[in-house]
Amino acid sequence: MITPRRVIEDICYHQLSVRSALGTLIAFVIHPELRHAPSSRPADLMLDEACLLANAIGLEVVHSEVIALAKLRAGSYFGKGVTERLGDLAEDFTHDIDAPVVIINTSLSPVQQRNLETQIKAKVIDRTQLILEIFGARAQTHAGRLQVELAALSFQRSRLVRSWTHLERQRGGGGFLGGPGERQIELDRRMLMDRVTRIKAELKEVTRTRTLQRSNRLRSETPTLALIGYTNAGKSTLFNRLTGADVLSKDMLFATLDPTMRELDFLSGRKVVLADTVGFISQLPTELVEAFKSTLEEVVHADVLLHVHDASSPLVAEEAADVVKVLGDLGMDAETQAARILHVLNKADLLTADNEQVTSFQNMFPDGVFVSAKTGDGVDDLLAHLDRHLGKSAILATIYITPTDGAARAWLYQNATVKSSHFDDHGHEQILVSIDPADHARLCARWPDLGVLRAEA
Repeated sequence: MITPRRVIEDICYHQLSVRSALGTLIAFVIHPELRHAPSSRPADLMLDEACLLANAIGLEVVHSEVIALAKLRAGSYFGKGVTERLGDLAEDFTHDIDAPVVIINTSLSPVQQRNLETQIKAKVIDRTQLILEIFGARAQTHAGRLQVELAALSFQRSRLVRSWTHLERQRGGGGFLGGPGERQIELDRRMLMDRVTRIKAELKEVTRTRTLQRSNRLRSETPTLALIGYTNAGKSTLFNRLTGADVLSKDMLFATLDPTMRELDFLSGRKVVLADTVGFISQLPTELVEAFKSTLEEVVHADVLLHVHDASSPLVAEEAADVVKVLGDLGMDAETQAARILHVLNKADLLTADNEQVTSFQNMFPDGVFVSAKTGDGVDDLLAHLDRHLGKSAILATIYITPTDGAARAWLYQNATVKSSHFDDHGHEQILVSIDPADHARLCARWPDLGVLRAEA
C-alpha cells in the first residue's frame, strides 16, 4: 500500500536524487544551440558552465558537446538522429558501469523529457533540475531545506502525471474517459498542495523572524551590507577575508547557499553588518527565486550592495546583466540599484598586465575597486572606499563637553568619528566629530543640555 507520507517523499525527492536513485557518478552534458537564434554567450562557455554545475554535485562528466539545431522538435527537442546517437553512447557506457545521467543545458517540457528518456534509455534532466539538485545538496539550515523543497514541489507539480509508476495501480471510473491512475493522481496532487501550504506557513514564520531581526538592526541604526554577484565570483572568500569568518568557500558553483551575517568594524569605528548571500546564475529557475525570496530579502533591504565580479571571467558584462535581472525580479528598479550598488572586481591577481583590460573594466565600472580576496590585495582600499561611502551622509558637529559629561564623551568616541579635540582653561573639551544624522539626533535626545555649537552637512 502506498502511504501518503511515502508519496510526499517521492514527490519531494524524485527530481532531487539523481545520484542516489541511479547509483551513478557519471554524466553526459549537452548544450543545444539554435543556428538561427544563437544565445548571447559563446556556446562553448555555456557548455563549460553546465559541466561545472554537474561537477558541483559530484558527477563526473564523461562526455560533453554542443549540438547545433536547425529547429526544435516539439516532442523530443532533438531529432531522431541525435537521440539515437546519444542512446548508443549511453549504451556503450552502460556495458561497464551504471547508465549515465544525460544533462540537457536548457529547459525541457515534461513531454520532451519523458520522450528523451524513452529514446536514449537513460535518466534525463534539464538545467532547472540540475540547479535544484545542487541547491538540495547545499542547503544546511532548516529554512534553506524548506525553500529548496518548496521550489522542487512547485517544479514537480506540472510533471506529476508522468512521474510515478504506482499511479496505474488504481483505475478510474466505470466509463471510457476514466483511465488508469486518474484518482491516484488527484490524491497525490492534493497531498502535494497540502505540503506546499504547510511549507509556505513555516516559511512565513522564518520571514517573520528575519523581519524582527532586521527591525532590531534598523532600531540600532546599524547599516547592512550584502555581497551579491554571479556564482563562483568569490563572495564567500571575500566575506571570510573581511570578517575573519570561516564560511565554506571553494572554486565551485553554488558552494554557499544559506546566508551568513557577521559584524564588520572599520578603522573609523563605524560598525556594519555584512551578509553573504547565495550566488546568481543565468536562467535561474523561477521556482528558486520565488522560494528564496525570504532569504533574498536581506539583499532587497541592504543599505549597500557589494556586487562582486569575477574579473578573470570572459563574460563579466553578461554575468553582471544576469545579476541585474535577478535584482529586478526581486522588485529592485534600476534607480535603486544604481544608488545602492558598489562594484568589486575580485580575482584581480589573475589579471594580466594588460592596460587595455583594466581600462575596459574602469569604463564598465567607473567606481569599481580591484581586489583579490585570496591574497588580500586591495582589501584595505575597499574598506576605505566603503567607509567613505557610508560616511557621505555624515554631518560635522562641534560639541562642548564639561567635566561632568563623561558618559556623553565616551558615547561620542564610540559612535562618531572624532576629528579634533582640545580643552580650554576651565577643563571643558571642545570636540569636532563626524556623526551620522541618526546618531546626532540620538545624542541630542539623550543629553539635551549638551552644548552643540553647530551642525552642518
